[in-house]
Amino acid sequence: MGVRAVEPVPGHGQDWDDIVRIWEETDAPEGCKVEIIEEIVTVAPPPSDDHSATASPLQRPLCTVIPEGWGIYQTLGVALPGRGGIRVPDLVVLPRAAASGPGYHVPAVARLVVEITSRANADHDRVGKVNGYAKAGVELFLLLDPWHSGRPTATLYGEPESGTYRVLETVEYGGKISLREPFGLDLDTGVLPVS
Repeated sequence: MGVRAVEPVPGHGQDWDDIVRIWEETDAPEGCKVEIIEEIVTVAPPPSDDHSATASPLQRPLCTVIPEGWGIYQTLGVALPGRGGIRVPDLVVLPRAAASGPGYHVPAVARLVVEITSRANADHDRVGKVNGYAKAGVELFLLLDPWHSGRPTATLYGEPESGTYRVLETVEYGGKISLREPFGLDLDTGVLPVS
């Protein structure tokens, strides 16, 4: 099921289908991240090398534990109903059958979303994305924050209820964070680069 099934969000005077069409037709340079944030189509530069250096060591252990038929994606759009947006998380894990289609997907099928903060948008990741993914029903959300008060942290959110997550665990980089079933994996944050 694609974004077009998501209820339109009132606001800026444009129909949701029109906003999605603009998003689909945006001709951004290769590697740029095109998202809809609060009903506004945005284009951001490609993720930094730090993002790739962080995503890569996460992907390897996840590949060893995800069920057959699931995939890990770095450029897949996730719709945030009620938030007027489509986000492209740094990593998203969901069944491969749910990933086929137009390139954006209903978030309830996502089993894990990972966002890596960057200096320019860290506050948005810490508040806006946490709230958006919780309201959308994403099962687990892992926020990797190398900019957190000079002490890089990893925070795992889960159990979304009434649009709010529960903090399941927070560790400083160097510690291990436990991803619940269906993953059953202790991620070593000591391998993540510190910006």
